[in-house]
Amino acid sequence: MRSRYCAYALGLVDYIIKTTHPLHPDSARPLEVRKKEIEEFCKTTVFKGLKILDVQEGETQSTVKFTVFLSQAGKDFSFTEKSTFEKVHGQWLYLSGQID
Repeated sequence: MRSRYCAYALGLVDYIIKTTHPLHPDSARPLEVRKKEIEEFCKTTVFKGLKILDVQEGETQSTVKFTVFLSQAGKDFSFTEKSTFEKVHGQWLYLSGQID
């Protein structure tokens, strides 16, 4: 989770794509469209912080509940999400998220 937050903050689009599970709904969308959307989000968002609230670790699937502190166009855009990650070939990939 922390590495993906940092990747968004630094605009590392390829890392975000690489760490997204192939079963995530976005994976079915054209790669270039996804890249442009992520790049635009990174450029127009101020990343102010990440707070991990809870972690439920499993061998192949884990959840992380967090609050991310963001702003866009000078307005607060912070939210809390519970994300599910699945280990695929030894790497944790973002499978899904539910915003509280």
